[in-house]
Amino acid sequence: MATHLKKSYRFALRSAFFITVFSSLVLFGLLWFFETLNLILLGVFAVTTFVSSLIVLQMRIEKFIYRRIKKIYDDVALLESTSLTSGPITTDMKTLTAEIEKFAKDKRIEIDTLKIREAYRKDFLGNVSHELKTPLFTVQGYILTLLDGAMEDKNIRKKYLQRASKGVERLIYIVKDLDMITKLEVGDLNLERLDFDIIELIENVFDLFEMKAAKKKIVLTFDMEYKDPIMVYADRDKIQQVLTNLLVNSIKYGQENGTTEVSVENLIKNKVIVRVTDNGEGIAANHIPRLFERFYRVDKSGSRAEGGSGLGLSIVKHIMEAHGEKIYVESAEGVGSEFSFTLERSHS
Repeated sequence: MATHLKKSYRFALRSAFFITVFSSLVLFGLLWFFETLNLILLGVFAVTTFVSSLIVLQMRIEKFIYRRIKKIYDDVALLESTSLTSGPITTDMKTLTAEIEKFAKDKRIEIDTLKIREAYRKDFLGNVSHELKTPLFTVQGYILTLLDGAMEDKNIRKKYLQRASKGVERLIYIVKDLDMITKLEVGDLNLERLDFDIIELIENVFDLFEMKAAKKKIVLTFDMEYKDPIMVYADRDKIQQVLTNLLVNSIKYGQENGTTEVSVENLIKNKVIVRVTDNGEGIAANHIPRLFERFYRVDKSGSRAEGGSGLGLSIVKHIMEAHGEKIYVESAEGVGSEFSFTLERSHS
């Protein structure tokens, strides 16, 4: 809290000047009317009036206005982290008005931000509870059925335990994604950057999902034959997760007998761009701006037939932002989608 006043005499000076001019004109008129005009007397009167008016006005202003202004500052000081009390207390009306307006604007922005965060928090809790509810109830249902007597049948017991295990696996998957995105959002995830061949990494991810793609008769391929390695500088494990999430989505929403094609191109001197293109069902234009939000799903039916935590693309976005890179998407319904992201080329 500031401990001293930055006084303004502007109001008192102007008021004293106007009082002096008005009083002097009145006195001049009276002296002229009675034919006793004395310029020395008029000058002394003007000076005396100006000085006395200035002193009286300033004292009254300090008593009835400036003290109240200081009270305003003291009250505002109760609000933490305010810039209004960071400097000396001003008693200049123009400066004070500007400071109050700035303070009010900052507080409005702060309140709006808090409202947005509160809405985001409620939405997040609602989404988490919705995502966890289905597998939890599924596991609970199978376990209760077993406890109610189905456990005596060996075949039913095995089948229900396997289904309950899948429900637990889904819960673990969601919790891991939640943990990952929380660390990414608070900046608590350390990147282990190193030089590696992005072509080799893509081939490894292709191998991981070859069987999954084959079930839908989707071909995972490059746009061309890459004979030479393309070295990039990034966190290999995190970029593998980015590629994994993008390829899983392309397979999940791809058309049967379709293709998922990956290309790597030089963008500028020290950047490459990786594109993941499919000829799947595509995404409507109105969904694209919100595509990377947590738990946002294009399919509003609530169906979970395709699985997933609803956090994959949000994690992709945060990983790329942690690298200081960008993720882009282009899509058209019935044509397909293309996700692309930039990476820094290897320094060596």
